[in-house]
Amino acid sequence: MKWKKRGIIYGIEQTPYNMIMLPTPILIGDTLRIYCGLCDKNNIGKIGYVDVNPQNPSEIIKIENRPVLAKGNRGCFDDNGVVPISVLREKDKIYLYYIGFQLGVNIPYYMFCGLAVSSDEGNTFQRHSQSPVLDRVNDEVYARCGCYVLKDENKFKMWYIGSYKEGWTVSENKWKPLYVMKYTESEDGIHWHNDSVQCMEFSNSDEHGFGRPFVWKEDNKYKMLYSIRTYSRGYYIGYAESKDGISWIRKDEQAGIDLSKEGWDDTNISYPVLFEYDGKVYMFYNGNGCGKTGFGYAELMEE
Repeated sequence: MKWKKRGIIYGIEQTPYNMIMLPTPILIGDTLRIYCGLCDKNNIGKIGYVDVNPQNPSEIIKIENRPVLAKGNRGCFDDNGVVPISVLREKDKIYLYYIGFQLGVNIPYYMFCGLAVSSDEGNTFQRHSQSPVLDRVNDEVYARCGCYVLKDENKFKMWYIGSYKEGWTVSENKWKPLYVMKYTESEDGIHWHNDSVQCMEFSNSDEHGFGRPFVWKEDNKYKMLYSIRTYSRGYYIGYAESKDGISWIRKDEQAGIDLSKEGWDDTNISYPVLFEYDGKVYMFYNGNGCGKTGFGYAELMEE
């Protein structure tokens, strides 16, 4: 793959929030709506969106800072903020999967995946439940989140981030999470099997986590773009391929995108998601600080 960077779309100076993270696109009529996590000075997130022209995503039509989903009730898994992670249409509804954060006592926080449902073309959402659709299970006690959901072969397939081993490590006097890529399935997109499998390993000791994957099928194989979290350089974007969607071969050097020499994405890049429209393929992604500068996009070029 070869990507041409087209620049920032929604910068931090355009919003009262401190972070704009995890761009999550879906076509609403003739408008491309990009849901995003809007985090305040205390890093508490809510979900808003920006509408753009799908033929030219740098052209903003509307910015909606009013949240379509805010933090959950006190004591719930998402009472310290929410950010979007994956969105899809299911019959006449829109399913928005999101990460819910809850502060810990002996660890910094917990992260689990919730589901919100819209019946009005994505203008408002209601929680499916005040409990997560991916709750703690077996050894995944700190995190089950960071997912991408694909409806394929009459079932829902999910690649997600699950806590790994002891779940946390300390580096340079800072707590850092340990999590790996997992896979599970569902018949309805709501009730997920608990017998998930680990589908990707760290390639070296510098890696300690992965970020939201994006998966598609092409040439009779599954392909994935995802974030790799490292001790030395923060996040960068990787690429992998699989025949069955479970066993992946990492080909990170083929991701085709890296840091800019200067600007909003010259320190790290993360959370890629693809969107195809009118023969063009766009990648939306976060730059420095996983959203502290906003999000932008790149366009797939012919090799």
